[in-house]
Amino acid sequence: QVQLVESGGGLVQAGGSLRLSCAASGRTFSSYAMGWFRQAPGKEREFVATIGRSAGTTYYADSVKGRFTISRDNAKNTVYLQMNSLKPEDTAVYYCAAGSYSALIRDMNYWGKGTPVTVSS
Repeated sequence: QVQLVESGGGLVQAGGSLRLSCAASGRTFSSYAMGWFRQAPGKEREFVATIGRSAGTTYYADSVKGRFTISRDNAKNTVYLQMNSLKPEDTAVYYCAAGSYSALIRDMNYWGKGTPVTVSS
């Protein structure tokens, strides 16, 4: 069992930056690939980024490539999402997930409750 708690969301102006964190409980954190997903109001949840178990591999949605960076610290059981050059269309609730190295929601086993990000224009 893995419990995930996101933090770091908030209100930011367009062009600004935020860093999201996701703290995981349990001793099996390094056994899972980790991902970030987001859900905007009235829209379906969508993939943002994923990182492999050893942080050697990453994959991003086209919409965030070059602006967002996913990273992890297995010693701290934490995964991060650095978000730069934020746009109003990045406004969403951001969810951390643990599972397979995949962009698919169905491949994730555990989910956090989310942290809201609002980007004002």
